[in-house]
Formats: sequence, C-alpha cells, structure tokens
Amino acid sequence: MLAVADAVRVGYVGCGGMGIAHMKSLVENPKAALVAFCDINLKKAEDAARSYGSEDAQTFDSAEKMFKSIKLDAVYFCLPPFAHGAEMEAIKHGVPFFVEKPINLYLDQARKISKAVERKKLMTSVGYMNRYRRGVQMVREILKEDPPILVLGGWIIESPSPTPSMPIVFWWVRKEKSGGQFHEQVTHTVDLARFLCGEIVEVHAFSAKGFNREVTPGYNIEDAAVVNLKFAGGAVGNLWASCSSNGGGGGVSLSVYCLKTTALFNGWRHDLRLLRKGEEAVEVPGEENIFAIEDKAFIEAVLNDDPSKILCPYSDGLRTLEVTLAANKSMETGRPVKIRRRENRSKP
Repeated sequence: MLAVADAVRVGYVGCGGMGIAHMKSLVENPKAALVAFCDINLKKAEDAARSYGSEDAQTFDSAEKMFKSIKLDAVYFCLPPFAHGAEMEAIKHGVPFFVEKPINLYLDQARKISKAVERKKLMTSVGYMNRYRRGVQMVREILKEDPPILVLGGWIIESPSPTPSMPIVFWWVRKEKSGGQFHEQVTHTVDLARFLCGEIVEVHAFSAKGFNREVTPGYNIEDAAVVNLKFAGGAVGNLWASCSSNGGGGGVSLSVYCLKTTALFNGWRHDLRLLRKGEEAVEVPGEENIFAIEDKAFIEAVLNDDPSKILCPYSDGLRTLEVTLAANKSMETGRPVKIRRRENRSKP
C-alpha cells in the first residue's frame, strides 16, 4: 500500500450523495488519499472527512480556500448543475479534476471552463460511468462495422413526492436548479447514445406538464419529455424522460437497432442482451462496481500522467451538455434545434 505522501492526494468539492459515492470507491483504492473536503455546508465536509478522510484530512467551506491551503494532485467536483464554476480554481492551480455529470447548467460557463482546460492542457474526466462497462465497449466495436439506424431509450421513474417512495434533493425538482430530468438524469443516456452512435446534430423535443400535483413543494420540472434525435451518421432516435410513473413498469433502458445487430441495455447497471443475425443471443451483465472502475481509471491517469484510459474528458462532456440544453430549448420553443458541429467529436 502506498503511503499518503506517495498516493494521489484527492480533494472534494461537494460532499453530498454523489460525492460520497465516489468517496466510498476511493477510500478502498490504495493509490488514493482523501485529504480535503469542501462543502458550503461545513458539517457535510466534516462528516465526510471523519468517514473517508486520511489522518491529515482538512475541511473547508470554500473551494478557493481549499486550493490555497492544501496541496492536491486531483480534485472531484460533485455539484448540482447550477452550482459549477469552482472548476476555474482547479485550472488556476493546475490540478487535474473529475466532474460529475451534467457538467453545468449554463453553456457559456461550461465553454469558458473547457477553453481554460484546453489552454492549460489539464487532465479531466467526466462522470459518464457507463462508457466503462464491458457490454458498452463490446457494442461500440460492433457498431463500427454495423452502423446504428434507430436508437430508443431513457429513464422512467416515480414522481418526486414528499413520501418515502422517492426521496429527492430540493434542487432536483426545480427547473432553474437542475435543468429538469432530461438534462440532469437522462444525460447518461444521451451521452451513451453519443458514445455508441456518434454525434447528435439536431433535436426536437416535446414535454408534458401539469399532471403531477401531489409532489415535492417547489416542483416545476416537466412530468415527461420525448426528444427526437438526428445523428451525423444518418441514424435517428427518440429518448424519453418521465418522473410521473407511480404505477411502476418504468426503469432505465437504451436500445440500438442496426441491420444485423440489436443491442438492448436495461436497468441502472445497463445489463446487455446482444442479438446478432445468425448467432445465439449473448447476455453481458452490467458491473455493480462501476464507480470504482471509473475512479480507478482517473486515479491511474493522474498517477501515471497518462489520460489514455479516461473515456470522457471535459471537452466531450461539453458536447453532451450541448445536446441536453438544446433539448430544453426545443421544449420551450416547440422548434427543432440544430447543434453546432466541431472537429474531434467522439465517434463510434
């Protein structure tokens, strides 16, 4: 086991649910030492430090103070969509960073961060963990020879009510805080569709509102949304979001249809059922420890100064952000929204 002095010294900005998910992973990684915890609610940072921190761990209520006070080799930003911007502190101090999805709520701010990362040539990673799944990697290789034609998927969950059936954080139900379910949650499916099937160049979205009545106070997000997609390679798709399905029967899914291949991903783990013309069906279970796999890739990248194992740098997370925010714009206007194409985008 590496001594703390030899391990990657990791700090956290944001010590809520997603931050803790990564802390639980990294505290088991002997190559990482969790030495700094920052949250605007200092008690959260102190609780996290007691549970997951190294002996010399420090706590802060300001990212600026944290970066000025302690030497870090890497930092995790696990923040609500509306609360980003502290990434600029990591860039200023030259600290590689991991940021949970979606990377922002404001496109201009995200583009500013991305440009600063590029200028600094800083190593980054975005929390689109499904890219690291074995089944996803298998399908991605197949689609290079058998291109996608139709893509369907999304998240269908219960209403975010004040009852124990679906406990939810306050900001998630506020459109101006989370960006809505499609932006905050179905972003995983949008990113996976891009990773497998290539760039999305146009979206046309529709939403349903006003059906959820007995919900968490302050709720103003869509009850459901459908988003039509056009891919650069010619494929079409439809992704959906729903947080109004209290009768059950929902879940997470992504289905990709090609001439000779059908890839069916189901559940949070994205268990794969792979159907290929003339062959027996193949079942590939999704990994339970996907955060540990994703986090290991980032820590190894920092330790070896080699980003080759990182599957989603910040610039790629920005492209997924462009799609989900374009979908929100289309919901507002009722019109299709074209997405600006750039070089070096992810390709299947």
